[in-house]
Formats: sequence, structure tokens, C-alpha cells
Amino acid sequence: MKPFTDEDVEIYIQSKVEQRHYLVSKAVEEVQKIIQQLTAEISYKAVRFQAISNSGIHNENIKDQPALLAKWSAMLRRKRPFHPSIQVLAPSQFLITVPLRGLTGYRESQARHWRYYTVNGAKLLSSVRDPEELHQWLEVEQFSKSLQQWHEEDVNIEGDLVPAKVLIVFRELVEKSIVSCNLSSKVTVLESFSSVVRVAVETSESQVEVELVPAVEIPTCWPEKARWPRCLKRWPSQEKVQCIKSLGFDLLARSNYHWQLCFSRAEHILMEGLDEDGGCRLKCFRVMRQMKEDVWCAGNKPVITVYHLQTVLFWTCEKYPRTKDWRCFPEAFLRLVQKLHKCVSQHFLKHYFLKNTNLLKYANTSDLDLVASKLAVFLDKPVFCLD
Repeated sequence: MKPFTDEDVEIYIQSKVEQRHYLVSKAVEEVQKIIQQLTAEISYKAVRFQAISNSGIHNENIKDQPALLAKWSAMLRRKRPFHPSIQVLAPSQFLITVPLRGLTGYRESQARHWRYYTVNGAKLLSSVRDPEELHQWLEVEQFSKSLQQWHEEDVNIEGDLVPAKVLIVFRELVEKSIVSCNLSSKVTVLESFSSVVRVAVETSESQVEVELVPAVEIPTCWPEKARWPRCLKRWPSQEKVQCIKSLGFDLLARSNYHWQLCFSRAEHILMEGLDEDGGCRLKCFRVMRQMKEDVWCAGNKPVITVYHLQTVLFWTCEKYPRTKDWRCFPEAFLRLVQKLHKCVSQHFLKHYFLKNTNLLKYANTSDLDLVASKLAVFLDKPVFCLD
């Protein structure tokens, strides 16, 4: 493979990457302002839901613990902009978590029992399937303190908090709040075959599709199933590992029965200070993201998202922890693209914190094969697209 020149890289960054950063940052600011207004109205109507905030500090468990609050505040003072509730999956595809209120003092459930109900509360003869590794059941009694509203049958079946029922309540609040906030010209609820809540938000430049996800924030413990870090790994540092595990995880309402584990705070810390040793990890990531969006996997709903690329970056940083591995951009970048190509070709990308979870398990295999073929072409002849 003939490496591209430093000049090629700088031209690509100036003409493509920086422009993308400006447009996406602008869209994030506009969408966040609108969704803040919308969720503030939802919170006014229903105490169980909180408005999103700029600080990333929603949960009472964080606010009540000075040490955690200090760590989180220090993170937010970093130079890299951080919108804690927003994940940019693609330039026109966002995911925004909406924190739930009144569930504190979480502890993991030790007992296993079978569920024999539908999401509507009807009885079943056979039990509901167990959750996969990325998901779990959630019982209201797993919290030492809970609002009475979480015990009501509109969200609770036999002591379980049921994501599908939470989403039904949430969707109704979203629809009503759009009207009461006079946001009908800016926000439209999209039809969905599942229980997830998606809205289209009009910005000054384009329309952005946003998935609004109710989230239980659990900043006081680390899930037992996330056996991380793996033994004898030099990346990340032990100090960063301790910080990550002290800030916990979230549970997202994105399916019918089971809550999805989310490690957005941990992932943000991993991205922070990525190149304090003078490396080019973040530069590689940004250029790879741009190539993915321009050439390898374009479109509004790509089979490979920014989250997949970030996961590839984490695995590569762990495999190549030394500073010298990230000094030469062409070598480091091609190594990262090779890792992406391998994962896409094999239809297999391990979750960084849950090793038995394949993030590509339910992806369209034909779409993955198409991306793999484009990656192969690039690796054979590494040329940046400036059109």
C-alpha cells in the first residue's frame, strides 16, 4: 500500500473534516435547545421525566456525592465540547437520552425468576426470553428509594419496570408537549413499527432524526456483567479506569421488556485526553469518520455509525497502547481502517465493555458486505475523496 502524504491529509481535514465539525456542532446546539424546551415541558407535566441539561448532571445520586460531582465537573471543563445527553450517530441521526427521576439507590438483582406476561399485562403460558448480555430486567425494588408513580400499572407489571410501557407514556407526553410548547413547526413525531420514540427536528441547515430515549442513570456502581478492564492491559491507565468505573452506567428504554446497558460517560472519558502523549489517535478517528460518511457508508441511516467507529478505535488503542504506535499518521490510520475492515467483513464487532456482545449482530449483512468492499478498495489504493 502506498501511503498518502501529510499534505493530502491536511487538505482533506481542512476541506472536509473541519466543515463537518462546524455543521454538526451547529446542528447539535440547535437540536439541544429545542429538545431542552420540549423535555422541560414534559417534566412539568410528569414528575417521572427530567429535562435534559448542558451539565450532564441529572441524577440525584451524582448531585448528592461531592466526589462524583467534582470528577464530572472536571470533565466538563475540558476543551473538547461535550453534550452529555446527545450521541451523534450520523450528521442527521442523533440519539438523546432523557433522564428519569425518582429511582435512586440501585443494586443488582441476584435472584432469577421467569416472567409470564405480555407488555400489555396479559398472561403467557411460556416465559418471556431472557435478555441478551447488553440488556437486563429492571425491578422497582432494585432501588432503595422510588417515587410512588413507578409502582403504578401504566409502567409496572408484577414489580418490573417495563420499557415498552414507559415509552408509551413518554410518547404521549412528547406529542402533547410539542403542541403546548408551540413546537409543531420544528418537531414532528415519526411513525415507528416498534415502541421507540423518534422525532424529526428542523434546524437552520437540515432535518435531523432524533431518537428520544428514557434513561435510568446509575452513577454509583459498575455492572457485574461488564468485566472490564481485561487483565494485563496497558490502555487505558489505571487512574482513568478507576474514574470510569466510579461514574457508573445507564439503562435505556429501547425495547419491549429489557433495559439496554449504556456506557456513554465511560466512553466520553476514554475519548478525553486521548492524545496527551502527542499521538494522532483522535486525528485518525476524525478522518476515518469523515471517510465513512463520504465514501464507505454514506446516508441518513448508515449500517455503520460513529458509535461503531468509536468502538473500533477503543479496541485498537488497547491493542496498540504505546506512544510510538500513534506517531506516524499514515501507519496508524491504515491500521485503524484495517481493523474496521476486518470487523465489517466478519460481521462481528465486540462491544468494548461487554465482550460477548456483537454490535453488528442485527445489521443487514448485504449492507455490511458493501461497506467491506469499499474499505478493501481504499486499503488497496489509499486515496482521500475531495469531491
